[in-house]
Amino acid sequence: MAKSIDNPCISVCQLSGDLCLSCGRSKEEIKKWKRMKRPEKMAATKNAALRLKTLQKKRS
Repeated sequence: MAKSIDNPCISVCQLSGDLCLSCGRSKEEIKKWKRMKRPEKMAATKNAALRLKTLQKKRS
């Protein structure tokens, strides 16, 4: 059985528009997380990490 993908939520939700500034996921990704299949979760966590990296660069 494939290893599950950990939820990137850090329980410090800070939404700005459609994006959580804490975990980097969109509202839609957060809403659908439990129903997503492994490949979808992998893509969502990868995209979230890229979003957070972009946000950090903008803040610097």
